Amino acid sequence: MTTVNNKTQRPLSVPLPGGKTLHLGPGKNGQISAKAVADPRLKKLVDAGEIEIVGDEPRPTAGTGGGKRGRTFMPGHTSGSHRSGDR
Repeated sequence: MTTVNNKTQRPLSVPLPGGKTLHLGPGKNGQISAKAVADPRLKKLVDAGEIEIVGDEPRPTAGTGGGKRGRTFMPGHTSGSHRSGDR
């Protein structure tokens, strides 16, 4: 995903391909697909200095590290259906 930053002090409606719109508050950011970056309407906003597009962040490849998918450990959460008072 590519990040879009609103450089203005007002809310923006950023047009995206497929008839979609990204609404960004003042100074806020959002994420768009890499193929949406080529949209001429986005380029117009970039040229006007209203938005900034930040490229993709590097992601770990499957060969570097765990490579596990699925659930991750969340501290404070337990699996199962028991409650602390039911022991």
